Amino acid sequence: MMSYITPFIEVIVIATFINYLLALFWNTKSLDLLWGILFFLIILGISNWLNLPVLHKLMLVLSNVALIAIVIIFHPELRVALSKLSPKGRRYKEITEFDKFLDQLANSTYRLAEKRIGALIVIENEDNLSEYANKSVILNADFSPELVETIFANSTPLHDGAIIIRDKTVVAAAVILPLSEDSSQIAKSMGTRHRAGLGLTHITDALVIVVSEETGKVSIARDGIMTRGIKIDRFKGIIRSIFNPPGKISLQNKINFREWLKQ
Repeated sequence: MMSYITPFIEVIVIATFINYLLALFWNTKSLDLLWGILFFLIILGISNWLNLPVLHKLMLVLSNVALIAIVIIFHPELRVALSKLSPKGRRYKEITEFDKFLDQLANSTYRLAEKRIGALIVIENEDNLSEYANKSVILNADFSPELVETIFANSTPLHDGAIIIRDKTVVAAAVILPLSEDSSQIAKSMGTRHRAGLGLTHITDALVIVVSEETGKVSIARDGIMTRGIKIDRFKGIIRSIFNPPGKISLQNKINFREWLKQ
């Protein structure tokens, strides 16, 4: 009896897993990479089926390199996916100040996207952005969703431009950013807001969030690369992987440990 039920169980598990992956990556550039991986697996299967030893061996060698590349490329998504599969769940998750800030940032960003209100949000990393902040309207206000959504409301004088966030503080608003000239990253549907967000990431390590007024889609630019149509789970995963305080604490512990060894 069990032998008849087993195939149905396997089909349900596999279908659930595929649906989970598609829900995580749908409408993102990462989905294109998933189709590339699927095509790679098809070629690997064909080479084995047609008994093509050279091609099969070559595909096996490339698969070892591809596995490492996938882990690196999908690092933010994997962190989000694995955190959801954790048996402890959110019940035992420590809620830090950073988590609260990230939730508020994500919620305000996607509320703006839902209302089709354009926004340009810059999160400062290691490179200091005072050069751009000093030429705009200085706020130095504590971050809050209400503040961000009010700034980008079309009826306010500060909505045209970017805001700069530094350590959960909105440093400045109506910030003018340099425009990108990288045609490979700029689609026809991208306006000045996307070009400005991308332009800053060519010369600094800042992370820039762009909300499209025309499509209502959220994009993230970093290191000269624009990723469009990001869903909220991946949005949080990317930002957490870059700005997560525990990583900074871990680095500090390593430094202290090295200093202890020198003593």
